[in-house]
Amino acid sequence: MTSLNASMSQPVRYSIVPKNPAAHIFEVTLTVGEPDPAGQRFLLPVWIPGSYMIREFARNIVTLQAFNAAGRRIAIEKTDKHAWQAAPSDGPITLRYEVYAWDMSVRAAHLDDTVGFFNGTSVFLAVEGQSGAPCVVDIQPPAGGAHRNWRVATALGESRGTKRYGFGSYEAANYDELVDHPVTLGEFALGGFTAHGVKHDIVISGRVVALDMRRLEADLKRVCEAQIALFEPRTKKAPMDRYVFMTVAVTDGYGGLEHRASTALICNRGDLPVQGRPEMSDGYRTYLGLCSHEYFHTWNVKRIKPAAFAPYDLSQENYTSLLWLFEGFTSYYDDLMLVRSGLITASDYFSLLGKTIGGVLRGSGRLKQSVAQSSFDAWVKYYRADENAPNAIVSYYQKGSLIALAFDLSIRAQTDNRKSLDDVMRLLWQRYGRDFYSGKARGIREDEVDALFAEATGADLRTLFRDGVRGTRDLPLDALFEPFGIALAPDLPTNGTAGKPSIGARVRGGADCTLAVVHDGGAAQKAGLSAGDVLVAIDGLRVTGSNLDGLLSRYVPGAKIEIHAFRRDELRRTELKLDAPEVSRYQLSAMDGRSPSKQWRERWLKG
Repeated sequence: MTSLNASMSQPVRYSIVPKNPAAHIFEVTLTVGEPDPAGQRFLLPVWIPGSYMIREFARNIVTLQAFNAAGRRIAIEKTDKHAWQAAPSDGPITLRYEVYAWDMSVRAAHLDDTVGFFNGTSVFLAVEGQSGAPCVVDIQPPAGGAHRNWRVATALGESRGTKRYGFGSYEAANYDELVDHPVTLGEFALGGFTAHGVKHDIVISGRVVALDMRRLEADLKRVCEAQIALFEPRTKKAPMDRYVFMTVAVTDGYGGLEHRASTALICNRGDLPVQGRPEMSDGYRTYLGLCSHEYFHTWNVKRIKPAAFAPYDLSQENYTSLLWLFEGFTSYYDDLMLVRSGLITASDYFSLLGKTIGGVLRGSGRLKQSVAQSSFDAWVKYYRADENAPNAIVSYYQKGSLIALAFDLSIRAQTDNRKSLDDVMRLLWQRYGRDFYSGKARGIREDEVDALFAEATGADLRTLFRDGVRGTRDLPLDALFEPFGIALAPDLPTNGTAGKPSIGARVRGGADCTLAVVHDGGAAQKAGLSAGDVLVAIDGLRVTGSNLDGLLSRYVPGAKIEIHAFRRDELRRTELKLDAPEVSRYQLSAMDGRSPSKQWRERWLKG
């Protein structure tokens, strides 16, 4: 699927229609004007960039037929899990196929009678040998008056005669561009703002009461302008002509996926800002952080890419050990840009950092797998995490963000705050990202990263690369924070109690107290308990997912308790010695005693 042939004189033409929303069926038509005379081959991607897992989108194709220019059916057969071979034809070939769309996420396609959404990777077959040909897609409305108020939201360019947000024809320069522009269909709230001269639209679908669109516009404008200025401090030039934030609001959901000129998001409807409530809720802050994260990807991974992604091969896994740089660094900057934009305070930011630090240090997998290894194994481990994941793997998102923090603070300390991680990001942008889609740039190789950091900053970062990126040692955060006047300490109860002791496991809430994760070396594991066991009693008292904390609060660390639990259908009894309270987060405290430290800290946080 990486073959490029821009010499084709005719565009590849697609049409897509929500054929049966109640059955969740899109119908797609694909016409190839100049098929391979020996028989044209068609392929559907097996994964979507930004989500590193084989998803087998072809499994959702329900029916598929091929026709010649006269409208007569021609033979076409499936040759493997995601490819089809059509019989030779003298003229154009048209495929007509149905796609089942019932995935309410940002990664595939969804359709019902209230909203439609699709990523091109899950609905548009690629024409082998013509990936470089221009593409035209006709987006059609569903039949019937019930959907008369539906509109189209996408960052794809409109063909002549098609109105923005209207049904009609849209254009892409090639297949890669086509599938990098998701589409939302339905009724939605529409807002927008201009950031450094570029129009940004906000699309919110799903039922939302009293949405404060004006506040959302103002807040996202600040985030976007800060990020544009980070990469282009002199020109303030954004890398796209238009950008679209597309959000589906649901009862319970969270996620985002980056694209070159848009992002697809899903959030809890309660996280969106409400008219008349100016406070910064935790949910709204989380949503802004998600928007900031995906927007930062406009530069970092959509244009600055690892060599393994330039170009993408959508037919198989694309391995790289650099996801810590592309996802981890983006995770560092997402919340940092909120504080630099003035949307959250330094104290708020420190709280978010403390939560991330606690999350990383709680899992023993960090001592067994480096973030470079985690990046490479994302396809088989991170995206397929099981109950043992905290004991076996480390998140290149979370620890990657702390590594970015460590690089930033180390660079600033070594250069007396003259250089920072911002300089690294700008050099990456200038050398690998700015001209990527013009064909003048390439992806960065694994063996080029260390030297680029040194060139951008002049700092000696070899130890951080050895121990933090490619090793499994904990980062020396205390020492890194010290020049900035920040103290780091476990966030323990302040009410004079020792805190609730721990059973060394994480449970699922609800009527049953089921162990979801049993931590290495913890009390539960020592007592012979395993993930999936259902605790039924502690010292003769019934335990549930909702009352466990209350029961444990009556004990002190080191106390021994009797536990009855079911493993499958067998009742087990064991004695467990309670661990000390878990540290789920850390506290960062600013000390203003030394003026230079305060100035360094402010320069870091303000950019």
